[in-house]
Amino acid sequence: MTAALKVVRPGLFDTVQDFGRIGFMALGMPTAGAMDRIALSLANALVGNPLDTACIEIGVMGPDLLVEADSVRIALVGPLSPSLIDGPDAAPKPLESDRSHLLKRGQILKVGMIDGSSTAYLAIAGGLDLPVFMGSLSTYSRAGVGGFDGRKLAADDVLALKRDAAPAGDERKLGSPFDYGKGPVRIIWGPQEEYFSAKGRKTFVESEYTVSKEADRMGIRLDGPVIEHEKGADIISDGIGPGAIQVPGAGLPIVLLGDRQTVGGYSKIATVASVDLPRFGRLLPGQTVRFQPITVAEAETLRREQEQRLKNAIAGFQTARPPGGIDLAKLYEVNLIDGVVF
Repeated sequence: MTAALKVVRPGLFDTVQDFGRIGFMALGMPTAGAMDRIALSLANALVGNPLDTACIEIGVMGPDLLVEADSVRIALVGPLSPSLIDGPDAAPKPLESDRSHLLKRGQILKVGMIDGSSTAYLAIAGGLDLPVFMGSLSTYSRAGVGGFDGRKLAADDVLALKRDAAPAGDERKLGSPFDYGKGPVRIIWGPQEEYFSAKGRKTFVESEYTVSKEADRMGIRLDGPVIEHEKGADIISDGIGPGAIQVPGAGLPIVLLGDRQTVGGYSKIATVASVDLPRFGRLLPGQTVRFQPITVAEAETLRREQEQRLKNAIAGFQTARPPGGIDLAKLYEVNLIDGVVF
């Protein structure tokens, strides 16, 4: 019998994602990949996977998954309130997020809603047994490639697993929530900043913008003060990197993300520094952002510091006690006489 997770009830927009499809933009293939590489990395580390292993990216609301394996170790990272059902007549038992869990055959994991963020991740020890497309398992749903049949998960989908049973070992949890940073989103000017007037650039960095309802894995349209062009909005189409900020003729910015097109013909005022791209993967409509220009050297330093903080967070994982179980490490720290704590 093949080990698997079966989708009993799909979430809103659940797709398989890893670090993305790198090296194929010249062929017109977008990178896709995780909107929040930090959370994906932490989820994988919790179950002992390489950090770039494909996970289930949960968009706003997660699925219900039936365990069709002797056992499976999963980790959920993000502001979730998951629960577990032991059988057909059993009541859901709450689970903690930001930690790993050992699940058994016949149990149903209810991932639930994400609170205050648009994205969370579910990692499976050993990974998913899916075909690789152009070096990646990432789903690019607009072209119907990668992931599970090139689309978001649907009811009755069966996700084959690479392991028949979970590896031995303790459950682990994050020592503390990862700090994504606050304040303005850091940006690098260009590549077409000269297409915007001095007034337009000033408006861009001194104004507050609101995430519109037109927000998905391709990009986020922002509402706010109009940015004035000087040479017009249109350019000869050129390449679009992650975090590029286009400003069409209407003068409102669009931040382009994982499923962005490979080329575009609107002038780009700036690019989001890679250190802050995971923050965009978590934004919801109605939330606000401001922008702060920095240099390329500063952006590189900030990214290196973030990578070190990620390593420190993984090194600081703690052993997690079973739900309802006894934390023996804490118990041994107190004095016991005839079973009484003093």
